[in-house]
Amino acid sequence: MNGRSWQYADLNAIAALEAENFSDPWNHRMLADSFLSGNFYGSLLEEEGVITAYGGVSVVLDEAEVQLICTAEVYRRCGRGGKILEDLLEIAEEKGAKRVFLEVRVSNAPAMSMYLKYGFCGLYARSRYYSDGEDALVMVKELG
Repeated sequence: MNGRSWQYADLNAIAALEAENFSDPWNHRMLADSFLSGNFYGSLLEEEGVITAYGGVSVVLDEAEVQLICTAEVYRRCGRGGKILEDLLEIAEEKGAKRVFLEVRVSNAPAMSMYLKYGFCGLYARSRYYSDGEDALVMVKELG
């Protein structure tokens, strides 16, 4: 299972997966703005030309933030999310990040479990972070 970097042509498919999998998805414009920002790096997995998982990380100076990560529902629980997270952590370290942050819904136990497995620790909660009022747990991982 090898990931590859995002290409601009992937954004429509990624936006469609966002809409299928999240109540507050990134739209095409948000994805494009991040993709073109110069400090954003994306990784994705494909099967027979269909994107099955993707993620993106932004790196500024010595800090990185996992902006988004998703596995298509039919491909969950078979290592794709972990592979994407590994790619993003590797990219962040290559770009000079010393720590990586992310936010996760407090109700998303499977994602939290994966992040803990990869060495992330909970820092604090952001009250009513998501548009539906749900809190986010901010997590961090030290690199190197």
